[in-house]
Amino acid sequence: MIASMTSGLASVRQPTEARLRAYGGDRPEVRALVPAGARRMLDLGCAMGSVGEALRRERGIEVVGVESDPAFAAAARERLDDVIEHDIEDFLDSPDRDIGPFDCLIAADSLEHLRDPWTALARAVDLLEPQAHAVISLPNVRFFETFWQLAVRRTWPRREQGVFDRTHLRWFTLSDARELLEGAGLEVTEVRRVIRVRPNGSRFDRRFAWLAHTPLRDLFAFQYLLVAARRAPFRG
Repeated sequence: MIASMTSGLASVRQPTEARLRAYGGDRPEVRALVPAGARRMLDLGCAMGSVGEALRRERGIEVVGVESDPAFAAAARERLDDVIEHDIEDFLDSPDRDIGPFDCLIAADSLEHLRDPWTALARAVDLLEPQAHAVISLPNVRFFETFWQLAVRRTWPRREQGVFDRTHLRWFTLSDARELLEGAGLEVTEVRRVIRVRPNGSRFDRRFAWLAHTPLRDLFAFQYLLVAARRAPFRG
């Protein structure tokens, strides 16, 4: 077992119900993209560990999570093989991060919360095996509501979840997301769009899944799910 690292916070604040709904689920759409042969996975920003718990139960994958929120980390310890309670960037910047290798990386709606996701992802990729894969989920700032809020309401909302999550530090379009992954040494092999017709989702979203195959797909893509393979290092 890897010794858990604590962030030194004196008290543990419980996540709000909105954040539990947004970040506490087991994300079947993310799990479906984890390669069939994955054996050992690093989950950056594992939240309550629900994704990793489902993968352990269904496929026997060993899962190590990194989570900065003390309440989430406490819950994840009951579900994953190990949890490192630490700021993601500080952990990846530490010379003591020799916990690899992993053959799969998940970063499901965590990179946009970082100060420098470009460097953080590159360092996470360094912990992967040569033929490893990454599954990355990022919110789409080109979602139609952005234009409505800026052009009509003339404001940038601050919410508990979604595109306008108040804790987001970075924002990405699909082009930006591709650049992020490619700059970290990954080759994007698949992109899926999570279509929504309302910002908080609705029972009608599945009826409009066809929008993913039209020129309007990036306006109704609430999130992008990207699968990428680690590129082999160049040998001159």
